[in-house]
Amino acid sequence: MTQPIRWLQDEIADRMLQKLDIVKLDTKDALIVPDFPGKHLVSFAKRYPSANIHSFTEDGITRFDMWRSKATSHWRSLFSGNISPLAHYLAKGKFSLPDNSVDLVFSNLLLQDLPDPRHFLQECWRVLREGGLVTFSYLGPDTGKELRALEPGLLQLKNLLSPWDMHDIGDALLGERFSDPVMDMEFITLDYKSDALLAIDAEALKLLNMPTSEVLKEGVLPQKMTLEVVYGHAWALGKHLAKAQESIAYIDVNQIGRKTR
Repeated sequence: MTQPIRWLQDEIADRMLQKLDIVKLDTKDALIVPDFPGKHLVSFAKRYPSANIHSFTEDGITRFDMWRSKATSHWRSLFSGNISPLAHYLAKGKFSLPDNSVDLVFSNLLLQDLPDPRHFLQECWRVLREGGLVTFSYLGPDTGKELRALEPGLLQLKNLLSPWDMHDIGDALLGERFSDPVMDMEFITLDYKSDALLAIDAEALKLLNMPTSEVLKEGVLPQKMTLEVVYGHAWALGKHLAKAQESIAYIDVNQIGRKTR
């Protein structure tokens, strides 16, 4: 995401936090990826006032910007976590956190920019403690369908990097041993008063493969754009059990209990 679409990130983050209202979770350490200065941090701080917050921030957001934003959100454990650029994770494919180190992974509008979200889920499983929760949102493949409905050749478009719909992600969660996955989806329709505003948002959403100035010359943009927003969460349970291989589950001999009279 980029600054022009920051309002969308804040809106979706608020909706994600509302969905967590029914979830009971003792959160001592949380990971926000990607993190950004926004109004949602106030709600996050109220919900988890004593949590250590680990962040992977978007490009262009400095460590000082994040600290200042969290300070204004009255985060008492401001300096207990750590802040790293999201680019570090994207380059290495790993979170710079130890195994079993967080209780919550909160990911807002990231998975659509990953070529294989399965690797992200694997990292979430690694860093989550037993009983921890991963919650996420991302843009589904029907995002920007009005642009693709235009006459072929009028615009140079590109698909989101990840084409996975909510069923694909749900299956991947189960495949990575997460328990009780819950998936949800909604369509958000944006109406525009000018082509320029729509082009700016489409570029920020990484739907265009041509400069905005060239898009505006065509003069063929629709007056609205649909966003497919997918939500999901799942639990990290049974982490001590070995992963099944070829439909055969292996467990350590020390996990076998002996029944006594």
